[in-house]
Amino acid sequence: MADQAFVTLATNDSYARGAMVLGKSLLNHNTSKKLVALIGPQVSEPCRSVLKRIYDEVKVVDVLDSGDTAHLAMMKRPDLGVTFTKLHCWTLTQYSKCVFMDADTLVLSNIDELFDREELSAAPDPGWPDCFNSGVFVFCPSMETYGKLLQYCTEHGSFDGGDQGVLNGYFSNWATADISKHLPFIYNLSSIAIYTYLPAFKKYGGNAKVVHFLGKTKPWSYTFDPKSKQVSGRAQDSTHPTFLVDWWTLYSSSVVPMMQEQYGDKPFVSGCVESVKLQVSDEVTFESGQVESSPSPPQELQPTMSSEERKQKWEQGQADYMGVDSFDNIQRKLDSFLK
Repeated sequence: MADQAFVTLATNDSYARGAMVLGKSLLNHNTSKKLVALIGPQVSEPCRSVLKRIYDEVKVVDVLDSGDTAHLAMMKRPDLGVTFTKLHCWTLTQYSKCVFMDADTLVLSNIDELFDREELSAAPDPGWPDCFNSGVFVFCPSMETYGKLLQYCTEHGSFDGGDQGVLNGYFSNWATADISKHLPFIYNLSSIAIYTYLPAFKKYGGNAKVVHFLGKTKPWSYTFDPKSKQVSGRAQDSTHPTFLVDWWTLYSSSVVPMMQEQYGDKPFVSGCVESVKLQVSDEVTFESGQVESSPSPPQELQPTMSSEERKQKWEQGQADYMGVDSFDNIQRKLDSFLK
């Protein structure tokens, strides 16, 4: 239906890559709904171009500079910047009903039936099942609800520092009011839960419809060899290798070719791919925002902004934590300096 949509959010290029894979997974499973991507101003133009080829609508949302009611709320609660950005999904009033999905989710089968659910429908969080996980939820866009959510933010904040705490606080009767708003866990299979209750995963995991790559290490933080279908990298025990292979197979087969078209043979950095040319027949690796194609020699990471501009970003709390300002990059710099 034209007035129903899947919605996601990407605040930087790393999460934009996740959004690309999510969008392709929805399309590959023949969704009949529209696809909408909310993106932050830090998402690069090449990534935006690729997203526009996958999503029906790509909308830039910047709470800090929006000048709207969210901006006024930010002055009271600057700590909830990313949360306010996610709440923008309630402003998509051209749609009657939407399903929000985090950019680190992957769809494994058609899930259009979620639109038969009412607001706010979500799956329980594995860490505290009386709270819902905000990685997948059904909602109805409304400026009235948007305003009330902002008011709740400024008055109560977030008990976990993020959007999940805000949404659970606002929709506080989710756990007890209406069981029909409890989505089965298969619609938001948290990857960390696989190892905390392995017998249940072995019995029910084959029915999973959406996998959510929770935790610090995301799919794009690993190394993938398309020839052997092998995934390797740090903290491999934090998620299930089968789902990682699914993510990387879709990324390398469907997303990388579109990015190659954007960049051609021109060198590029700090975007969707940081190499002169990415050959998906070779091993592909994402480490702290870098992408290299082996056996070709790695490309030297080039600065994307002046040191003064980068300093200003840091002072404004806009460091590129997933890219050039990641912990691993800083650690390498320190090690080099100390040596």
